[in-house]
Amino acid sequence: MRLEPTDVLHAANQPTGSPLARGPHVLLAGATGALGEAMVTRLASSSAVRLLSVLVREPMVMSLRRVKELHLIGDEPQHWPVKPADDGWILMDPPRLFHGREKAMLAVQPAELRPMAEWMRRCGVRRLVVVLPHQQGRLPEAIKRGLATLDEQAVAAMGFDTLILLRSAQPGPRAAAAGSLPARLAASMLGVLHYLVPTNQKPVRADGVARVAACALEFAPPGIHVAAPELVWAAASAPDPEPLLKVWLHRTGEPGDNRLP
Repeated sequence: MRLEPTDVLHAANQPTGSPLARGPHVLLAGATGALGEAMVTRLASSSAVRLLSVLVREPMVMSLRRVKELHLIGDEPQHWPVKPADDGWILMDPPRLFHGREKAMLAVQPAELRPMAEWMRRCGVRRLVVVLPHQQGRLPEAIKRGLATLDEQAVAAMGFDTLILLRSAQPGPRAAAAGSLPARLAASMLGVLHYLVPTNQKPVRADGVARVAACALEFAPPGIHVAAPELVWAAASAPDPEPLLKVWLHRTGEPGDNRLP
């Protein structure tokens, strides 16, 4: 039987039975900075995502397919309306001043982690990914692989089926060029400490963090998974992070044992 072009177009527009129609609705908070941009690009291009809702402070129009803006009014998530969703992402990369569109995006501060997670849980989110920034070389060894704050413990107790916390190193603040001679000399001497930070504890490129986070969620079993900076760096540096992440996610050991396989 000969197919007409109209038949092909009609079949392509049928949602019934399409894997895409059964994919998750994703909420993304903190689509700012290089990491936010990389995460939007990766989620928007994923065939496994049915719809991506990006949280914004000001009205705007998304030009990407299967991506829409979710305009929320007010600074208190407990007063936001419930928007049914399946997966949630919370990123904390600050907005870039030279990117005008990012002024309209909702930026998340570390202190807002708990109320943001509570709102997503009320929206029905079952799987949550949080990328937690910290200054390179300043994260104590004892809390790299566990719940470091009361807010993280509160999020872990909210009942998410799957919770992934990725600790991503950020560059330290740059020393000011101006100032007295002793101040500039001290800043210069302290700057040498940058070279003493182990390579696997230095910042990872935003697209690498996004790739690791998306891969981790794809293969993560139910439970709480905390990725130390060394693990994020190793997975981002690998040509394919999947084998390393699979071993890490499915390893057996003591609670909080998230060391490199």
